Formats: sequence, C-alpha cells, structure tokens
Amino acid sequence: MCECGCTQPAEDVQKERELETLFESWRGVKGSLIPILQGAQAIYGYLPREVLLQIARETGIPPSRVFGVATFYAQFHLSPRGRNIVRVCLGTACHVRGGARIFERVQQELEIGNNETTPDLRFTLETVACLGCCGLSPVIMVNDDTHGRLAPDKLKDILVNYQ
Repeated sequence: MCECGCTQPAEDVQKERELETLFESWRGVKGSLIPILQGAQAIYGYLPREVLLQIARETGIPPSRVFGVATFYAQFHLSPRGRNIVRVCLGTACHVRGGARIFERVQQELEIGNNETTPDLRFTLETVACLGCCGLSPVIMVNDDTHGRLAPDKLKDILVNYQ
C-alpha cells in the first residue's frame, strides 16, 4: 500500500513520480518523443499502453504517432521483458557453425519462442543478426555476458547461472 493510505502499490506511485519528472524535464522541447519513450521504458522496463497514452496526452502528439514510433524502433518493447535477455546470434558465421541448433536448444530449455518472455519474467529470448563475435561463433549473449564456441549441450549449464 502507498504511504498516503491509498490502495495503489508504493512501487507504482514511485514510477508515476519518475514519469512526471521525466515529462517536466522534456516539457516544451521539440523532438522529445524518443527520449521520453526511452526514459519511460527505463522506468517501467517496457512501454505499457497506458504510459503510451499518457505520453501522447503530455506531449500533444497523437497516440497513433506515439505508438508508430514505439513500434518502429527495435529498442522499444510493448510487453514486459525478462530480467535476463538472451540474444542468440544467427549471423553468417554463427549460422555456418550451428547457430540455428543453438537457438532451437535455447527455445527448448526456456520453453519460449523468439521475442517471448518466460511466465516468471526471468528470461526474454531474441535473435540478432550479429553480435560482432564471429571468431567465437556460435555465440549467445545473456545480458552483457558473451558465451562463445557453443554446442547445444552447453546451454543448460549457462542458463542455470541466470536463474
């Protein structure tokens, strides 16, 4: 419960305060939509529909345009993401060295598909075109950690470290 006695969780109240501070810092600044979207996503971890509508109201930008920008750029996410982001490289070097098998095994281990999040919000799985680690292919990244020269049977031991 919030410190003011309302039934809204204190975490939600804090996020609303942070969002208001974000709006204040960008109020009247031309070209502020992307930084506001980035800031809102940093606060919530993704961009909930209600927040997109609030951004539209605060900026005077039509909701369709706010939504259009949020869906155009891959950096923005409209659904909750896991604490651990697993990126599987499917670039040329990784593809040649078995990247597809790595991806299939990660899907099996996490029981989710591409761009999906586990129900417990521990993992989100994504494919990428290149991680820039071709000499280590096939490669995955979990958050900021790179794991290379993989074989499918190594994945379970890697993922268990991020529980």
